[in-house]
Amino acid sequence: MNVDATTGPAPAATAPAAGVGWPRTKGSWIHGWDAEDTQQWEGGGRAIATRNLRWSIACEFLGFVVWQLWSIVVVYLPAAGFHFSSAELFWLISMPSLTGATLRIPYTFMVARFGGRNWTITSALLLLVPTLGLAACTANPGTPFGVMLAVAALAGLGGGNFASSMANITHFFPAREKGWALGLNAAGGNLGAAVAQLMVPVAVTALAAGTLGLPLAGLVWVPLIALAAWGAWKYMDNLSGATSDIAGSLACLKEPHLWILALLYVGTFGSFIGFSAVFPKLIVDSFGPHVGFTLGTATISLAFLGALVGSLARPYGGRLADRWGGARVTVACFAILALTALAQLLTLPLGSFPLFIALFLVLFAAAGAGNGSTYRMIPVVFALRSRSRDGGPDGGPGGGPGGGPARRAAAALGLISALGAYGGFLVPQVLNASRLATGSYAGAFTGFVAAYLLLMAVTWFTYLRRSPAASLAGI
Repeated sequence: MNVDATTGPAPAATAPAAGVGWPRTKGSWIHGWDAEDTQQWEGGGRAIATRNLRWSIACEFLGFVVWQLWSIVVVYLPAAGFHFSSAELFWLISMPSLTGATLRIPYTFMVARFGGRNWTITSALLLLVPTLGLAACTANPGTPFGVMLAVAALAGLGGGNFASSMANITHFFPAREKGWALGLNAAGGNLGAAVAQLMVPVAVTALAAGTLGLPLAGLVWVPLIALAAWGAWKYMDNLSGATSDIAGSLACLKEPHLWILALLYVGTFGSFIGFSAVFPKLIVDSFGPHVGFTLGTATISLAFLGALVGSLARPYGGRLADRWGGARVTVACFAILALTALAQLLTLPLGSFPLFIALFLVLFAAAGAGNGSTYRMIPVVFALRSRSRDGGPDGGPGGGPGGGPARRAAAALGLISALGAYGGFLVPQVLNASRLATGSYAGAFTGFVAAYLLLMAVTWFTYLRRSPAASLAGI
C-alpha cells in the first residue's frame, strides 16, 4: 500500500488500523489513493472515503437548498408588495435551473483542477452570493425585475454543485460500492429542495415575528453554509489522482447514446427538478395561498412533499435497475409519468386538492425512481458500446478514442447530469406558455403526456427491442 497525505512522494507504509486514516498535513492532499486496493480500503481508506462523503452531502444539500429558494420565495412576492406578472414569476422560478444546468459543465472539471476539498470549500462559500443577494433584493419591493432575475440566476451556483460533488466522490469509492455512495450523495443533495420549501415559509413568517420577512429566506442559510464550508476545510481531502478527462468528454460528444441518455434524463431528472421548482406556484394558482398546514404563524405549503418523495425514490430506482435492468425500470417510470400526467389533466377541472396532491406525489415518485434507473444505465451502456466498438472488455488497446469504458462513462455522467438539468427550465416555461395561451395548465399536461410516451418509446426501441440490430437490448 502506498498512500500518503503529504504533498511529497508517497513513502511505503504499513496500513493504519481501520478507521484511523492517514496523517493530515497542510493542503490535505492524498497521493497514491487506490480504492480498489482491498488492503488500503480496509486499512483506513473506507473511513476517509466515508468522512469525505458526509461533508460532500452536507455541501451539496445546501447547494440544492439555494438552487430551489426562488421556487418558494416567488409565491410570497405579491404579498410583500412586488408587482410582477405571472410570466415574470415563472422566469424567476426557471432561471436558476437554466444557469445551474449550464454551470454543471465547468463544475465537472473543477475537482481535477483545484482538488475535491478545495473546490468543495469554494463552491460552498459561493452560495453566500445568491443567499445574501436574495436577502438584499427582497428587502425592497421597488427592486427592478431585471435585478431580481439576475439574482435568481445566481442561485444556479447551487445547481452546479451536484456535478463537482459527484465527480469528487466517485474517486473515493471502489466500483463495488460506488453506486450506493453516489446514490446517497445524490439523494442527500436532492433533499435540499424539499427542506428549502419546508423551511422558507417558517423563516419568512414565524421567525419574522408574524410579519413577512422575505430577506430571512436567504439569511437563515448563511450560518449553515459557513458551517459546511468549515467542515469541508477541516475534514475533507484532495486526491492527487483525481484527473479531468477532457478527451473522454470530447469523445462522448460523438457518441449517439450520450444524447439519447441525456434526453431520457431530461424526462426524469428534468421532471423532478422542474416540477419541484414550480409546484408551490401551481398549488397557489390552483387552490389559493392558504392551502397547507399551520405551524405557529406560518402556513406550510405541502409542496415540499413532492421533492421529498422524489428524493427518497431515487436510490430505490437505482436498486430496482440493478435487479431488473435500467431500461425496463425507466420504461415503467415513463409509463407511470404519462398515466399520472393524463390523470392530472382529466381531474384538474374537479378542483380536488387531495386528488391533485396525490397524483403529483405519484409523479414525483416515478420521476425520482427514473432518475436512479436512468443514471444506472449510463455506465452499462458505455461499457457495452466500448466492448462492441473497440473489440474487448476494456475497449481494446488503450481503451480506444477517449479512453476505456470507465473513463467514457465517468465523462458521460457529468455531461448527462448537466444536459438533463435543462429540464428544470423547460417544465416551468411549458406551464407558463400554456397559461399565457389558454389561461390554464391543461395544454402543458397534454404536452407532458405526449413527451413521456415518446421517451418511453425511445427507451424501448433503443434498449429493449428484441432484434439483431438491438445490440444493447436488455440493459
